[in-house]
This record gives sequence, C-alpha cells and structure tokens, in this order.
Amino acid sequence: MTTFLPATGTVPGTAAAPQAVLLDMDGTLVDTEGFWWDAEVAVFASLGHTLAEEHREIVVGGPMSRSAGYLIDVTGADITLDELTVLLNSAFLRRIEREVPLMPGARRLLTELAAHGVPAALVSASHRTVVDRMLRHLGAENFALTVAGDELVRTKPHPDPYLTAAAGLGADPARCVAIEDTPTGVASAEAAGCRVVAVPSIAPVPGAPGRSVVASLDEVDLRYLRALWTDPVEEPLPVR
Repeated sequence: MTTFLPATGTVPGTAAAPQAVLLDMDGTLVDTEGFWWDAEVAVFASLGHTLAEEHREIVVGGPMSRSAGYLIDVTGADITLDELTVLLNSAFLRRIEREVPLMPGARRLLTELAAHGVPAALVSASHRTVVDRMLRHLGAENFALTVAGDELVRTKPHPDPYLTAAAGLGADPARCVAIEDTPTGVASAEAAGCRVVAVPSIAPVPGAPGRSVVASLDEVDLRYLRALWTDPVEEPLPVR
C-alpha cells in the first residue's frame, strides 16, 4: 500500500497554492534514468539479446510492466514478465549501491519546501523496493508520503498515482504542482488535474498551455511554483 511518512507541514484547505508538491523520482530528483537503461541492456545481454538505442526513449519513464513487456516483444526473449521484472529490479538495485547522483537543484528544492512547510510527495512508477532504497539518498524526512508503481492497479500514464498522492495529503489536485521529466509522467499528472513543471531528461517534453518546461530544477523554487497560480502559463513555454 502507499507508504505514509511524517509530514513536515499541514495542508490548509484554503491555503494559497501550491497546497502540495508532487515529485517524480527517476530522472527528476535523481539522475538514474541512464541506470535503468544500463540495467536493461545488461539483463538482455545475459539473455543473449542486444538492445538497440532506438528503444531507449520508448521505455523511459514508463512503468516496469510496460517497459519490460515492450522489450520482451521486440527482442523475442524467452522470459516471462514476472521473471524479467525481478532481474531488472535486482540489476538496478545493485547499480545504485555504488552511487546515486541527485539532479541539479533537487536537494535545494526539497530543503526549501520542508523549510516552508509545503508537503511533498514522491510519486514514482518504480517498485516499492526501489523507492525505499532511494529514500536513503533523498531523505525520507523530506516527503509526507510516497507512492510506488507496484502499489496501484494502474500507474503512469494513468492519473491514479497523482490522484492517490493528492488524496493522501488532503489536497486538491488542481492546487498541486507535479514535477516530471518524461511525457509519460506529464500525461499522468495532467490527467489528474495537476499543474505541471516538466524538466525533460532523456525524452523531450514539448510546451503546452498550462505546462511549464524548464531546463533544470535550478530554475525552480517556491516563488516560481507559486507564480504558476498568480501568473498562470497560458501559452506553451520553451525549455529555458
């Protein structure tokens, strides 16, 4: 089930937006999207298959079931989805034992949100075992709750992860901002009704009405997030 951790602040029903900030993990807070691809390449190599670079953008940011299923289909690997999921998670966990680099601006943003009592949720398509391991690097104390992909019937790009996070914080999704790095994550957050700040990592994310696109979390602070309501984005914004 969704894991709830001690919150750093409350969510008043009439507080100025954002009531909460909902953050993706891989590629948004931690520079690990490449780690997943490395794990996928290594696992399929052990199965006798070479993954073409063209598949990388297709699987980035997606839930394990979709990414792994797609790679089985395109390679014809003789392995079940459940078996491959175990191998991929194990390979990824071994990789992050060595290092987990945070994305530029991630630590500062989390610290600022905590200092101002703005609840943050970690909303990931990764499995619970991976999320819990990553919290050692991100700091579990920075999140009021965490949502993992294997805890929901439907994960990204469906709205369920962000609806679950907002409900867990007692917040209105329309008064939450989600921060994502992939088209899949952006689709999930926007379907839930959240305002979105996209920080593209591997796959490009185009601008769209009501969507802010930035080059790095270094550009994002609480003042910037509040301005999404006081000065809403009406036209697509390019990467700055």
